Amino acid sequence: HMTGDKSLFVKYESKEGGEVTFGDNAKGKIKGVGSIGNLKTSIHNVLFVDGLKHNLLSISQLCDKDCRVIFEKDLCKV
Repeated sequence: HMTGDKSLFVKYESKEGGEVTFGDNAKGKIKGVGSIGNLKTSIHNVLFVDGLKHNLLSISQLCDKDCRVIFEKDLCKV
């Protein structure tokens, strides 16, 4: 799981070093890791990637943790 929006984190730890490589071979620097969520659901081990424009979720990882994922026209519910 990855985001470029630091304000989403409810728990956050800075982490210098490391990068992710995307499908087009572009790279993003990992700046931290933490948890995002609300009172009902939390997603842990989310990477904060500098400059990432969209949030990325691993649906298979969520399903492995017995989460239910529902897609609608303009949103995704976990």
